Amino acid sequence: MGKEIAAFTLPDILPIRKRLNEVDAQLSQPDTFQDNQLSSQLSREHQFLNRIVHLYETVVSLRKQQQDLSATLSSETDPEWIALAEQEKTALETKLNHAYHDLMVAMIPPDPSDSRNTILEIRAGTGGEEAALFAGDLYRMYMRLAEKQQWTTEVLSGHPSETGGFKEIIFLIRGENVYKMLKYESGGHRVQRIPITETNGRVHTSSATVAVLPEAKEVDVVIKPEELEISICRASGAGGQHVNKTDSAVQLLHKPTGMIVYCADERSQQKNRAKAMQVLRSRLLKRKQEEEAQKYAHERKQQIGSGDRSDRIRTYNFPQNRITDHRINLTAYNLDQVLDGELMEFISALQKADEEEKLKSFLKQKTKVV
Repeated sequence: MGKEIAAFTLPDILPIRKRLNEVDAQLSQPDTFQDNQLSSQLSREHQFLNRIVHLYETVVSLRKQQQDLSATLSSETDPEWIALAEQEKTALETKLNHAYHDLMVAMIPPDPSDSRNTILEIRAGTGGEEAALFAGDLYRMYMRLAEKQQWTTEVLSGHPSETGGFKEIIFLIRGENVYKMLKYESGGHRVQRIPITETNGRVHTSSATVAVLPEAKEVDVVIKPEELEISICRASGAGGQHVNKTDSAVQLLHKPTGMIVYCADERSQQKNRAKAMQVLRSRLLKRKQEEEAQKYAHERKQQIGSGDRSDRIRTYNFPQNRITDHRINLTAYNLDQVLDGELMEFISALQKADEEEKLKSFLKQKTKVV
């Protein structure tokens, strides 16, 4: 948005002020805080609405200052004063553009799942054992990120490979804005390096897929008992003292969708079943969200990443210590640091790019000129 903009289009602020007053009233009631979920939801909404109102008032104030200064300039004859006023006018235009941009970004409705805990599923792709090792590298990368963000983690299910990687690893991350930060990680991740089994020093390309699911609650997805086929069996493993020697592994088949979830990490059948249900609910919630998004296919294509695991989103090149995100053409030469959990450069850039795409779509909506 440049200086050529003569008039800004702003949203109708009256409904927003009205809703802010309603939320204020609810938050002033002691009973509201008896329900933690309701109070948290209202607090987030209050912050969202209050920011919009504040930015709206800032834009209106700057616009008024700009108009007053222009009116004064039209009647001023002192060259020195005019030069100073022109400088002030340019500074006001810059402030106004920035404030207007911030207001429009603030108006974009937040993803209702942003505040949820998150389930990550990492699976080895093409490349055999090397792909499994890479899946293990990605798992450790996200665990280090969680540690740096002071999130907590819990493994829900895992299938280790013979060389120390993972054929599949599913884990839960709990914390503030986990899904908001990690939702862009869904997709295909590709690695280029010399495998430990390579004797001729050749660089091989392998892959792994990552699925990021907002944690679902029982009220989000209703699963009827008749929709489930539950199988109980003995967990398999590589041997040794950690092999589960009881019939406690649980496999759930969701008949309507064909989804299968297997969990054997716990020694208790009841705990394995609870974890499997947790994963199944989150997969079904994600499926439900994706079906809803298909109704707005054009807008979805404009956003950064569809979450489709068939999309190749990032390449990790070990020989050059290089990492490239193909969605936003961002390349950095600090692969070792990224694998140690230093992902914020990429997360912030992806959030910014998605924000700008959503803003373009939002600005096409009907607004009024002020």
